[in-house]
Amino acid sequence: MMTVPFEARRFQSTAAFYLRFRVPYPSELVARVAERSGMRPGDHVLDLGCGPGQLGIAFAKLGAEVTAMDPEPEMLAAAGAGARDAGIVLRLRHGSSYDLGPDIGKIHLVAMGRSFHWMDRPATLAALDGLVEPGGAVALFHDRHISTTPDWRGIVERLGETFSPERSADRRKRKSKEWEPHEIVLLRSPFSKLERIGIVFERTLEIDDIIGRAFSMSVTSKQALGDKVDEFEAALRRELSEAAPDGRFAEIVEASGLLAFRR
Repeated sequence: MMTVPFEARRFQSTAAFYLRFRVPYPSELVARVAERSGMRPGDHVLDLGCGPGQLGIAFAKLGAEVTAMDPEPEMLAAAGAGARDAGIVLRLRHGSSYDLGPDIGKIHLVAMGRSFHWMDRPATLAALDGLVEPGGAVALFHDRHISTTPDWRGIVERLGETFSPERSADRRKRKSKEWEPHEIVLLRSPFSKLERIGIVFERTLEIDDIIGRAFSMSVTSKQALGDKVDEFEAALRRELSEAAPDGRFAEIVEASGLLAFRR
């Protein structure tokens, strides 16, 4: 099975942009996933690959005891700051899916927000099988593009190929026919009973929003672009302005949670 090589600091430099510009997870979606998983106040939730902690904070607000785990120190610092601002507590843990062990404790729900594809997926699920308590679940949160007018995504991807070819090669691997969808991986795992909860909504983006989104991505992060940051931003701003002279882009997306239970 194809696995993206582990790179601990792949998302260095992205934390601030991630918080502001990524598609948000609606609070209604988090609440529905918590309810369907049978989560009760005091249950242990692991936010694996937590990034700046949006999911962990949302589950903590619902009463969960949350461990937020990520290999990027900047992400953990952002998660800690967000938790303090929200008046809740996260147990911050530096590490990745390769560091899962019994010292984490038993878990009712494992939440992963746009992070599962960076892991050795079968090995991660095997490790979680030893940690998730009976009746618990794994929940993969994601967002799916439905439509964008004009199409800013194609512009960002094409410029990413030009300015960040190595990271773009990793992205192509995950878009190739050799890449197995998460659903197939889950169906071969102990967590093979699958359900999906989704919410569709429309947003309006401006050019600065799209530039911020680009800098939140591993392919076109400031770290990945290096000394090409300014050139990339100028090219992106120019092409976006040509595509939308009024500077506005309509986007329809679905934010979803794929729940995986043991049979």
